[in-house]
Amino acid sequence: MQVRNGQELMLSNFRQRKPTFVLAFVVGLLSACTSPSRHHWGDRAFIRYWDPPVGAEGKTRVAVKDIIDLRGEVTTVGSEYFSKWGHPAKQDADCLKYLRQKNVCLVGKTNLNELALGTSGVNEYFGTPKNSLDQGIGLMPGGSSSGCAVAVADNRADIAIGTDTAGSIRTPAACCGVCGLKTTFGLVSLKGVYPLSPKHLDTVGPMAKDIPRLVEGMELLKPGFSSEYEKAVATTPERPRIVVGRLRIPGTDPAIDRAVDDALEAADFAVVPLNPDFTAAWLEAERHGRILAMADGYASNKHLLSEKGITPTTKAAILLGRLERGSKIYQETLKRRPAWQAMLDRTFQKVDFIALPTLKQQPYKIPWIGRHALFEAKALTLQNTTAVNYSGNPALAVPVPLKEERMPVTSLQLIGPLRSEASLLNAGRIVVEGAAAKATFSSR
Repeated sequence: MQVRNGQELMLSNFRQRKPTFVLAFVVGLLSACTSPSRHHWGDRAFIRYWDPPVGAEGKTRVAVKDIIDLRGEVTTVGSEYFSKWGHPAKQDADCLKYLRQKNVCLVGKTNLNELALGTSGVNEYFGTPKNSLDQGIGLMPGGSSSGCAVAVADNRADIAIGTDTAGSIRTPAACCGVCGLKTTFGLVSLKGVYPLSPKHLDTVGPMAKDIPRLVEGMELLKPGFSSEYEKAVATTPERPRIVVGRLRIPGTDPAIDRAVDDALEAADFAVVPLNPDFTAAWLEAERHGRILAMADGYASNKHLLSEKGITPTTKAAILLGRLERGSKIYQETLKRRPAWQAMLDRTFQKVDFIALPTLKQQPYKIPWIGRHALFEAKALTLQNTTAVNYSGNPALAVPVPLKEERMPVTSLQLIGPLRSEASLLNAGRIVVEGAAAKATFSSR
């Protein structure tokens, strides 16, 4: 059976009457009534926030997702369990070792979906970061790096360091109208980062309001990156232009597709359509990536199923991964990965980047009953992100104008060859500058 999204995956398991699924479904549905409610200050972007010290004016303010170890601080992973019974980290995660050497100011640990298992960005214990684009509607901030996105969107941090396993940087960036970079798998060390799928999908990357800050974030993670970026800017081709393969995903809001097309045109990219065979392979890779994410998430978190302080919705998400971990489908998913990676390699011999919307639809409104398993499954269907985690390629989410009353922006996703982050951010710079130039011209 072909499973194309989170809701279909849930329904297919239900039809097969798998006991674990039924238990997960019931537990998750009940969670809206049994989960704790806590009220936190402000926009709830931070689990712990520290005011910049006197004399820190002019320093870059950096926030860190509370899934990444920071010496002397408990890594809560967005959960009551770890916040109450976890121990302070003895040392920084490897990805932060260069940050300590730079002239930056750490301002806090950011909020997230509990255990980073979710797409909505909702947190039932610490409170849900407020999406500043929602205009009082109550839109989801996107997850799991919801606090990172809100922190930079609300100017409480210049850069946030997040993680991306199946879209956890790009989805909240898209929901909140900021930039987010998923790095090449293996480029940034994962030592000291709470694991979900460390052998297959997990990555660390920066989030910021604009491309220059994103470049600065990459310099914190990978010293010397700024020079790579400057070289990419200096060697930007004029003729022939940058060539972008346009990927169209079924079920995408036509207004979002138009916004992406308009942004590519304003950037003066040479756009070529990708064929139906590639689209079919992409959709299959999305499915395989989600199976891998759920199964590995179960393997990393199954020891928490009997613990207090983990919400029922999150336990339901863990249990769903149990369905796949030991199955033939999981092994088949691992076997098919090289073929997808090879197809992307062949595609990048013809185009410089692949372009598509980061999300198929505008962010959903958070239900009045709060987070529950069905809402997380629905939120999962928004993403066009997991196929890139499955392959290991870098991907950039950048805001582009959207001609809609409810949301002023949507998000364009650019995907590049392995280790092409510098060129990818240069392409993102061109997109942003092109959109700004078009807006200036239109206002005259």
